[in-house]
This record gives sequence, structure tokens and C-alpha cells, in this order.
Amino acid sequence: MDKPPLSPHALLDATLGAVPRRYCLPKLDDASVPPLDTSPATTLALVIERARAALARRETPDAALKDRFTGALARMVREAMRADGDPVFQAMVLRHRAAPVREYASLSARADQDRRAVRAAVNAVAHPGKQQGLGPGPQREALARLHACAGAEAWNELHDTVQRLLEMAHTPAVAGEPPQARGLAQLLENPALARLQRLDVLASNALVVEYRTLWERYGPRSGSASAVAQGRSSRQRGDAAEALAARALEALTQRLNAAAGASAPYRVVTSMRVPAAIPAAHQHAKSEWDVVLLRRSAATEDTAAGTPAWDVCVLVEVKASVDAATTDFPRLLRGLRLLAHADKDVVYPFATRQGTVPLRGAALCALPSAPSALSRTVLYCCDAPAEPTPRLLGAASRMQLLSATPTLDFAAALTATPPADARALEPVWHALLEAPGWRAVLDQYATLRQVRELMVHTDDLLAAV
Repeated sequence: MDKPPLSPHALLDATLGAVPRRYCLPKLDDASVPPLDTSPATTLALVIERARAALARRETPDAALKDRFTGALARMVREAMRADGDPVFQAMVLRHRAAPVREYASLSARADQDRRAVRAAVNAVAHPGKQQGLGPGPQREALARLHACAGAEAWNELHDTVQRLLEMAHTPAVAGEPPQARGLAQLLENPALARLQRLDVLASNALVVEYRTLWERYGPRSGSASAVAQGRSSRQRGDAAEALAARALEALTQRLNAAAGASAPYRVVTSMRVPAAIPAAHQHAKSEWDVVLLRRSAATEDTAAGTPAWDVCVLVEVKASVDAATTDFPRLLRGLRLLAHADKDVVYPFATRQGTVPLRGAALCALPSAPSALSRTVLYCCDAPAEPTPRLLGAASRMQLLSATPTLDFAAALTATPPADARALEPVWHALLEAPGWRAVLDQYATLRQVRELMVHTDDLLAAV
């Protein structure tokens, strides 16, 4: 006897359940003791997970586990500090131990803001439009030079040019320009200009040169032509991956609509933006969803325009790697909690690439937000191959371990006499077990497993459909 056809809801569940999860990780247990030759990152992941499990049982992780942790962290630091190691970590250590590098890094962090402030101050007195009101002569030439210095980021020359202009402004031949003189004096005293000059001085310091070289080994400088090209290429890859995920969801929609009959209640939208009208904090929450499968609401309420409202079935996020999805996961959870704050009696207009779509607040409130309940509502789509040997220590957790002050102290003391002792890393172990700011690292393997269980390869999704 032929089986009865599946309902659209059952077909959706069956299809999502049939997609292979090639990125999944095993659950670890207390028997998962890493061999001595295991990589330090893997050892740290296994030890941290054992510590988390012990704390969950209200037990205190033992001294042997602490020693495995500090030993593995010391090995990871030594590997990162080798000539062929991690340039980002080496730059962090250099900044930690060298005052000129710390000052350079601090000034660099606000340099863009300072450049904008100085250029605005220069334009207030030397914009080409303002120069046209002056006749030919040394003052107009100096203002042109001032404007050119700002464009060329020649801060010392700019400073000298302002001084010369101030001297001109107080000579009898060109007196009578107090607004310009005031603007020039304010520019000369602007702290932003002093910081940019200091940044130029520090740039030639040998340790700063080494610091910048380390960062250049990691990747092109922000704003450079190479960085812009990389960003453009990355966006193109992301757009292509999103298009492939949307194609898979469109194919699924056709099957669901065929199962539903003439009503065709399913549709796909992309780049769905959450409206500001939802009464909750939007900061740090996902406010745009890459691809969304919607179902026309069976509820009786319509929109003010008389068109039916829609409910969310599946939210899809497209990521280039597992690390990118893991980093995104807290933001995704906050995004779901944001949607859950919708008023159940309101229909909200969501902007998408396919136009504005009305979604029912009642259905948004019902979306699950607990990490353990997302498997039928959220998918991470990825087109990267599954690694033969998955990394068990996430990139964010690794960086937090390496950037802890005791870790940086340990790295800076590696060449000291006597050499650094791994016991100096015990404060990191205690912070991991006790400090709220380390909770994400303590839970990192559990979170990594949750994210990987939500991840599907785009080809697998299309094949399952």
C-alpha cells in the first residue's frame, strides 16, 4: 500500500532532518584524556571541557587537570612565539612589553578620527572655495599648501605652515582677518594634530617598525588597496554563497507548495531586516537575516492593506567557515531574543530584497531562543569543506587565552633568565573556573558542538531537497 503524502510541515521537518551534518563534533566524556603528543590547542579544548563537566557536577577540577592546562597553554605560547608562529600574538606581546609600541597602538586606534578632525579644521580656513576670495600672493599660496598638507597627511609640514600663516595674519600687510587667525590658532592647538605628529615620530621607532611588520604578515593594512581588494573578493564570495543558499530554499519551497496544493503558502526572502518598531534593544543583536523561509499565516488577522501576514519557518545564515559561525552565534541568539520581544497583537513590516513583508508578532514571539531548541528553526549554511581533523579550540577562545595578562607576561619572559615557568599561567586557570568574563571560554566546546549541529553544507541542503 502506498504511504499517504507528507503534510508540508512534516515534509519540512523530514527534509531538514535528512540533511547530512558533516561538520558535527562528538560529545566528549571523562575518558577523553588527550595523549601527551596531542597539539596544545586540542589538549586545551579537552581539558577545558573536562573542567566544565566537573563544575557542572559541582566538583572542583583536580590539580592534575590544572597542570595539563598550564602545560598546554605554555606549549601553545611557545609555538606562537616561534619565527614561523603567530604574528598577531607576537605583536600583542611586543605591545605588552614595550611602552613606545603601546603608545603607538593607542594613538593608531583613534588616528582616523584625528585625521577627520584636522581635515575639518583645515577646510574651515583653507578650503579651495575660501582661497578664491583672496588675491594672488603669499597668503593664498600658504593656504593652498596647508590644504595640500592635510590631503598628504604631512602633519609636521602642516604644523609649520599654520605657524607661517599666523605670522602673516599679524603683519600689517594682511591684518584684518581675525576669524581666519582664530581658526589657525585653534588648529595649531588642536590635540588631534599633536597626536598625529607624535604618531609620525613613533612610526620610525625600531620596535614600532617590528610591530607593524608583524601585523603586515597577518594581512594588509586597513584601508590599503590590498585590504579593499580582499574585502571586495570576500563580499563577492559571500554573495555567491548566499545566492546558493537561497536557491536551495527556493527548491524546498517548490516542494512544500506542491505538497500544500493550490494555496502555495510558502515563499523565500533574502536580506530580511528587523524593523526598529520591535520594542527591545537592537544593539549587538542580529538585525538582518540572510535567507528566510516564510509561510503564509493561517491566522485570521490581515494587514492594514488587506494582504495576509506571514510567519517565519526557517532562518538561514550563510558563513564562510565554522569559526565565523561560532563567533556569530551569540549575536544570532540575541537576534532571536529581539524577535521574541515582538508584540503578539502587532503585524510588523520587514524590509527584504523582495519588498516589504508583513510578519505576525505572535509567531515571532513563538520562535525558540534557547540554544538547544534551534535545530528546526535555524541553519548555518557554509560552502567550506569539512576539516579532516576539526579544530576543537575555537579561534575566539584561543585568542582570549593568549591575550590574558598572565599569558602575555609569560610570553615576554620566555627569553629571561631563569626561563618562564608554566606555573605562572595558573591565574588564567583560576579565571577560567571562576570569572564571569571567562564563561564563554569554559563553555566553548559545548557552544562549538551546538553551532556545528546547526551547520549544513549548501550542496548537502540542495541535495536533500
